[in-house]
Amino acid sequence: MPVTGLDHVNIVTTDLEGTKRFYKDLLGLVDGDTSSLPPGLNPNWLADPSGRSIIHLQRFDPARHAEPGGATAAVDHVALECTDFEGMQARCEALGVAYRAGLAGATFRQLLVTDPNNVRLELNFRG
Repeated sequence: MPVTGLDHVNIVTTDLEGTKRFYKDLLGLVDGDTSSLPPGLNPNWLADPSGRSIIHLQRFDPARHAEPGGATAAVDHVALECTDFEGMQARCEALGVAYRAGLAGATFRQLLVTDPNNVRLELNFRG
């Protein structure tokens, strides 16, 4: 029973709306479909343009979560497959999001950014 891929990433935040805006504005994610979930959960899913939910945002609950905003602990970063390297650079600049290029000399390009919760994102552009 092998793993076939990464299903989603869960990010805890004290600023749900600001974090949601970051991912929507920078990465072009949209509200994900929550129709398969039980009512009353107040889920906050963000999906790629095809509708696949890949980021689950969760409001910080001190009874359940460690304090957010520190480094990503044992998880160093989250890597996302992206398109349009130059377009993403321009979007970062327009939104005032700091970025840096990664892996000089690789067969693909990268932009490295940090979300409002100090989660490092590796944006990979192949082809």
